[in-house]
Amino acid sequence: MTSQSFTLIFYPSLKTLINSNFSGDNSPCLSAPFFKIPSSTFDGFSLKTKTLGFDKKINGFGGKFGTISAWGEEGNLEELDDAPLTVALQQICSESQFDRTIAEAQQLEESLIILWMASWCRKCIYLKPKLEKLAADYYPRLRFYCVDVNTVPHNLVVRAGVTKMPTIQLWRDGKKQGEVIGGHKAYLVVNEVRQMIENECTS
Repeated sequence: MTSQSFTLIFYPSLKTLINSNFSGDNSPCLSAPFFKIPSSTFDGFSLKTKTLGFDKKINGFGGKFGTISAWGEEGNLEELDDAPLTVALQQICSESQFDRTIAEAQQLEESLIILWMASWCRKCIYLKPKLEKLAADYYPRLRFYCVDVNTVPHNLVVRAGVTKMPTIQLWRDGKKQGEVIGGHKAYLVVNEVRQMIENECTS
């Protein structure tokens, strides 16, 4: 067995509780949402879990990448929840698209998060995947977008009141309701964006 490893990803929405106290069972007990299995290839593995109070098994089958599936006591394949770990930010590329996006959200009475960034901004590039993880936490009830200020008319940037990058704004009812200037550490920025969202939800 080599020292290489690969990662299998469990979505948090599985709400799987790992139980390591199965008598007479030496199967490995691994924790969600991530776990690693040694070796770049394997013949198979079986994990016992308890999901919502019922005994289940999660089985892995061989191959370079492997596959996973969840089986109930009757041996029937169960459908796993496909809640995402990340959600890609939707790109806004023009002023007309921006206006259409804002109008649609207003009609649906929804809020939007918009990241204003630039391709040359290192902090923007580092922050974007962090916001994509945050977007997954609010999916599908809140949509996240991004705008590259170098690809849209400057008039749109002025309209949005963006003077620094990255800037993360919350829009609702056709108006900007709040913003976070992301010049500091990414995790702090994400926390501030989350707080901005929660404040809007409770207001």
